[in-house]
Amino acid sequence: MEEKIKSAIRNIPDFPKPGIQFKDITPLFLDPSLVKEMAVAIAKEFQNRNIGAVLGIESRGFLLGPLVAQELNVPFVLVRKKGKLPAKTISHTYDLEYGSDTIELHEGAIPANAKVLVHDDLLATGGTAEAAARLVEKSGATVEAFSFIVDLTFLNGAKRLSALAASHSLVKY
Repeated sequence: MEEKIKSAIRNIPDFPKPGIQFKDITPLFLDPSLVKEMAVAIAKEFQNRNIGAVLGIESRGFLLGPLVAQELNVPFVLVRKKGKLPAKTISHTYDLEYGSDTIELHEGAIPANAKVLVHDDLLATGGTAEAAARLVEKSGATVEAFSFIVDLTFLNGAKRLSALAASHSLVKY
């Protein structure tokens, strides 16, 4: 499956700025059977871990995250940028390369004491995934693991996250 995924991912040179080789995952979603295969593969990795919820990070964590949650038969929880959720929220502010950002989730969305699988499309430096993990902790739950479609290993995101939980990805670059 790794080769199938890699052959579908587009490499876009110099996006969003010169020197960056952007990994475009959007072509993956043109193949319904591949989407199903990816969701099943991720869920299979965690099927015996008593996952109580899958948390997806805006916005590309929403592409596969609900399908993984469905495969695991657990709730899917959305993490969004500040101001995007309508009800009472829990928030976490974290540093970016230049500035900061805040993400939120609805208060009470994660079942109490749940083991949570944090999912996003791509692992780079791990900053956003770490911030999502902090939201899980603030909710009174624990991060059981992180899952990604792609891990850009040269940016050491998995190492950063390893203090919180192990991470799993379908492909590595």
